[in-house]
Amino acid sequence: MNRSRLFSREIFSWCLYDFANSSFSAIIATVIFPVYYVKVIVGNASGLGDLWWGRAISLSMAFVALSSPFLGGIADYGGLRKKFLIGYSILAVLSVVCMSALVPGMVVTGFLLMVAANIGHEGGMVFYNSYLPVIAERSYQGRVSAWGFGLGYIGSFTALIMALPLVKSENLSLLWPLVAVFIVVFALPAFINLPGDNKTQGAGRPIVEAAIYNATRILGSLRELLRQRELRRFLLSFFMYQDGMNTVTVFCSIFAAATLNFDNAELIYLFMTVQVTAFAGSMIMAKPIDVWGPKRVISISLVLWSAVAIVSYFVTTKAEFFVVATTAGLGLGTVQAASRAFFAGFIPEGRESEYFGVYSMIGKTSAILGPLLFGITSAYFKSQRPAIVSISFFFVVGFFLLSRVKSPQKT
Repeated sequence: MNRSRLFSREIFSWCLYDFANSSFSAIIATVIFPVYYVKVIVGNASGLGDLWWGRAISLSMAFVALSSPFLGGIADYGGLRKKFLIGYSILAVLSVVCMSALVPGMVVTGFLLMVAANIGHEGGMVFYNSYLPVIAERSYQGRVSAWGFGLGYIGSFTALIMALPLVKSENLSLLWPLVAVFIVVFALPAFINLPGDNKTQGAGRPIVEAAIYNATRILGSLRELLRQRELRRFLLSFFMYQDGMNTVTVFCSIFAAATLNFDNAELIYLFMTVQVTAFAGSMIMAKPIDVWGPKRVISISLVLWSAVAIVSYFVTTKAEFFVVATTAGLGLGTVQAASRAFFAGFIPEGRESEYFGVYSMIGKTSAILGPLLFGITSAYFKSQRPAIVSISFFFVVGFFLLSRVKSPQKT
């Protein structure tokens, strides 16, 4: 791949989609809406808000996990990848707009809106990820993957700056539609410039017929993946450490607000700093992912995250948590970009959406048990500290399993 191709319009538009959707990750899934839902809509007496939030994340992730490999196969077979990408994005946008109607006590309505919004966001990312091996050659996938995450952190930073005046004025009902507009504006280039749908495999068959075909095909694909020893080992490792990362991500702001008494403005300043360190880590490690290999980069990041989870248990002040959270940011984008590039090395040509559907299924399945367990543990102990320290288990086990995986050969 020459340099002009590496810096193509397709690759930039692909990265810009991450910029767009990171506003959802930052404001809706991580920083502002979780605290608003847990403390204002539900009320977190005896950990009840944690329990409802854990249920919302677990249910939405379960849906994406179970549907992704089937829909991924349909996308490859019927030439529907871009349509699914756009459709899921619309679901997320509409759900976020409806959040402006929430008032205290609307626990179930807020729960359902978050489930729908997270399905739209996470479901769209399945098809977004599947474009990576299509737009970038294998030898450059590590750095392109890192660029996507890096631009995503800039998007999160931008969205948090955008949110700050509304948060300070406590005008959150306007914040949710503003996030929706942000997503639409910056996702449009991807909708326009990413490669169009290819119907050569499906021969233009209707979606119902493609679904029936893939209901049996995907079972064979799952068996095929699991028969590949190295891929099976990697997916098991990925399942473990991704569970830890997902759980920390969705409960980090809630922990900071409920246990350490961060207010919304302080949370924004904290996560803006985290985005800076995450962007720095993602960019610094972009080339090493290709040069050292993604396995080594993932391993280094898991050591860092294990330490973060353990140290968080002992944190008692805002300043201490600020240091811990910003340190964690250094490994956040790095491990995600390296994991995506590592998995891409196992994919046969022409089966990108199908394989990334399985990849997403593993990643989203790992986000079912962790958040649910965190919520249950918090409610049981009436404290979030035992819940946060237990997450280190996932990183340690993931590290051990990864050490036994042989890297795929580059072509």
